[in-house]
Amino acid sequence: MSVKIRLARRGRRKMAIYDVVVADARAPRDGRFIEKIGSYNPNTNPASININNERALKWLLNGAQPTDTVKAMLSYRGVMLKKHLQIGVLKGAITQEAADAKFEAWLNEKDSKIAGKSESISKAKADLRQKALDAETAKNQARMDAIKAREDEQKALLAAAEAANNPAPVEEVAEEAPVAEAPAEEAPVAEAKAEDTPAEGEEPKA
Repeated sequence: MSVKIRLARRGRRKMAIYDVVVADARAPRDGRFIEKIGSYNPNTNPASININNERALKWLLNGAQPTDTVKAMLSYRGVMLKKHLQIGVLKGAITQEAADAKFEAWLNEKDSKIAGKSESISKAKADLRQKALDAETAKNQARMDAIKAREDEQKALLAAAEAANNPAPVEEVAEEAPVAEAPAEEAPVAEAKAEDTPAEGEEPKA
């Protein structure tokens, strides 16, 4: 019997989740299976891969053939590397302790890469959220400024209308009476004429 390690679909429409199963190659994709060894959720970022590494390794050593997608997932989890090291141990090319040490070193490096990727994704999401918040704040401020400018314009128009309807009273300037001019002094002339007239019994002056 040919045995495959493949995915079996479940979940609702457009939100599919897959089970990693060991099944007969002749069985339909979502039909009967021998054993379920994990799950795969592509809807998260990064994708969630939960596989029982020991059971997957046992089936691989027993001759089960993974599909291309499952093989990539097993490589991501280090199962294919562990299989390679275990075959070396069985052939006597490497000791079990050395194989375990190599696998632990690879696993620690992989975990650090996954943690770094998760941190970068979280930071990118936080930056995107902050940018959206800043844009919304700027938009609200612009809207408030426009409303305030409109209100100021309306107040100015109302003030102008009130000023036009109620003109300020004009102060009347009192007209000053014209100053009467003093009459020309004629008295000295009269006196001079009187002096020129001779008295009775006097001869006129030459």
